Amino acid sequence: MPKVVYVGSDGDTRIVDAAVGENVMSAALRNGVPGIIGECGGNNSCATCHVWVRDEFTATVGGPGDLEDDLLDLGVEDRRDCSRLGCQIELTEDLDGLTVDVPPTQP
Repeated sequence: MPKVVYVGSDGDTRIVDAAVGENVMSAALRNGVPGIIGECGGNNSCATCHVWVRDEFTATVGGPGDLEDDLLDLGVEDRRDCSRLGCQIELTEDLDGLTVDVPPTQP
């Protein structure tokens, strides 16, 4: 069971257990992680689950697909090279300990 570490803009850290196959957004919503809204329910049609993936996990997580990339361009105020939509990061055993930063605001 992979663990995901969410770090809020205030430094508050939440570590949650997630199921293999679950995504970063649904694990956050299920555990009440502040700052992850998931307005579209994980349908890759908004950007309210935007996270910054920590450097040590960017290669394993990979980059965004075309649609996700467009949403990040249009819907995210503080896009970074490590920006991803949480709904598009499927959790695997290789991502145990995945650490993401939650931006201070979501669109």
